Amino acid sequence: MTNALALPMPSAVGNLDAYIQSANRFPMLTEAEEVSLARRFRDEEDLDAARQLVLSHLRLVVSIARGYLGYGLPHADLIQEGNIGLMKAVKRYDPDRGVRLVSFAIHWIKAEIHEYVLKNWRMVKVATTKAQRKLFFNLRSMKPGSEALTPGQTLEVAQKLGVKPEEVTEMETRLSGRDLAMESSDDEDEKYAPIAWLADSHSEPTQVLEAREYDRLQSDGLRIALEGLDARSRRIIEARWLAEGDAATLHELADEFSVSAERIRQIEAKALQKMKGLLSA
Repeated sequence: MTNALALPMPSAVGNLDAYIQSANRFPMLTEAEEVSLARRFRDEEDLDAARQLVLSHLRLVVSIARGYLGYGLPHADLIQEGNIGLMKAVKRYDPDRGVRLVSFAIHWIKAEIHEYVLKNWRMVKVATTKAQRKLFFNLRSMKPGSEALTPGQTLEVAQKLGVKPEEVTEMETRLSGRDLAMESSDDEDEKYAPIAWLADSHSEPTQVLEAREYDRLQSDGLRIALEGLDARSRRIIEARWLAEGDAATLHELADEFSVSAERIRQIEAKALQKMKGLLSA
């Protein structure tokens, strides 16, 4: 195992690209290495073991944080908050449960970033309840296009997320920027108001496999997982998640296979669940 302790700790001082490059240089751990380090930390309070676990997953934080850039907050700050979540995950991780740290850590990383977004984005004052937070982080990915939701679509979103239709309408208005008062400032960070950023529907925080085992997707693990799917499921996963250009929409695939968009969504969810099991095996 390459000793992460022999590599320099990424510094928050300086260029962000340099930090990211430094974080990516730390080697990924095998499952056996990860379990050994986690047990050393849990049983012996070995801080060097915990440090290696954290360093080997810094690239995961960078990848997840990138998915939140659409909220207009500095990437470096998002990474910093995500790193706090990663350290909390390492502290609470139980290697004997048979779950890889990467899967366990994603929840804690996103939780910290969510809190940071909600506290620092001025337009999010309505997201005060659990249901409203779910609405805030899901609405963009649930919209079929860039146009405003129709009354029927608004009702459908409200039913799926357990909120009132008027809350969906209010959140959509806020997210569109129509009621945002632009507060100009000489502060460089303040010049980037949320309305100036475009949402990336493929990087929404609600997507279950967002950056999951980022490097593993480039390895044989992905090939093996894809081979475990039937032809239709494999085609859907490749078109939705692995396309080099724009990902196919549910409706496009529905037309291709002559089924409903909802059926495509069900097949996709089942395939992702199966792949998750294969990748974590």
